[in-house]
Amino acid sequence: MTPTTGTPDVLGIRIAHRAMRGDVRRLAVTMAEVAGGRQPCDQARAAAIAGFVTKLCESIHHHHTTEDTVMWPVLERSAGAEVDLSDLTDDHAELDPLLNEVHTAAVAFMTDRSQAHRLAAVLATLADLLDGHIEEEERTLFPIIEKYVSTADWLTVETAARKGSSIGFELPRIGQYATPEELAELRKLASPILYLMLTLMRGPHRRRQRLIFGSPADVPASSSQA
Repeated sequence: MTPTTGTPDVLGIRIAHRAMRGDVRRLAVTMAEVAGGRQPCDQARAAAIAGFVTKLCESIHHHHTTEDTVMWPVLERSAGAEVDLSDLTDDHAELDPLLNEVHTAAVAFMTDRSQAHRLAAVLATLADLLDGHIEEEERTLFPIIEKYVSTADWLTVETAARKGSSIGFELPRIGQYATPEELAELRKLASPILYLMLTLMRGPHRRRQRLIFGSPADVPASSSQA
């Protein structure tokens, strides 16, 4: 295979990975605190947690489905024998049943706080799987993407990732997990309307995060699951 002349920008997927890992791990820790009686959880907080978990599971499902149906074929076509997706594909096969289990536990927890232990356990399992999977994906695939995938093909991947995603859920999380330098770079690439939406969503997002996690949402990207 011949290396491409342009270099795809993987910043978007890198931040998306960071947000996934950061949110799932924070949820696992929060639910362990709730299950152990170290944090209070009234009905409003339980409903907020369950709603956030549901949206996060949908987001993760959409992300890995896009990789399966769009990104993997692009990589195989572009890099050929240079890429081996077998281990990562096996991880994806584990994800959907686990995401279903997490969602079921979250719905049960919303009406029965005794389910906190169950939700904490499945979230911790999901966090561990995502950590290993994403670290491997970024270590092995990002160099291949940057070397062999054309910018046009990468735009196809990014367009598919945006299509069907919830901008109201994804956009404020990008603002939360991106570094100031990354936000400055994204501002150059994004439309003014999109950046305005990010600014307007910041306050409501922080309030929801305080309800869910019991603390502000301003997690420094350098200390999140980068």
